[in-house]
Amino acid sequence: MLVSYLVSLLLSMNRSFKFEELRVYQDAIKFVDMVYELTEKWPREERYNLTDQFVRAAVSIVLNIAEGSGRTRKDFQHFISNSRGSVYECVAIISIAHTRKLINKEEYEKMYEECVRLAKMLTALKRSLK
Repeated sequence: MLVSYLVSLLLSMNRSFKFEELRVYQDAIKFVDMVYELTEKWPREERYNLTDQFVRAAVSIVLNIAEGSGRTRKDFQHFISNSRGSVYECVAIISIAHTRKLINKEEYEKMYEECVRLAKMLTALKRSLK
């Protein structure tokens, strides 16, 4: 919830950095919030395993967009590829979580669809940089 609040606060302010205006960046921030909310109910024994890996992968999507935006076009494309790789990592994690019954089918489908959407947006952004 805190992340969502910060995003809405940022949206109401003038942007200092161009990457903050990217829809994929804003949606990736929301995805991080979704990951935190989902993993809060996971068992404690997953804390240093799947939970931490899921959070790191989701945060990596956002960080690669931000970091890459300050680089050359070619470098930005590389960072977007890294970001997309982190989305793929999230897909693998939700598959494992579903298999281990940490999430139900509905949660799996919701997170999977969000990953598909983010991957498509990142692909489109990368193509626009060519």
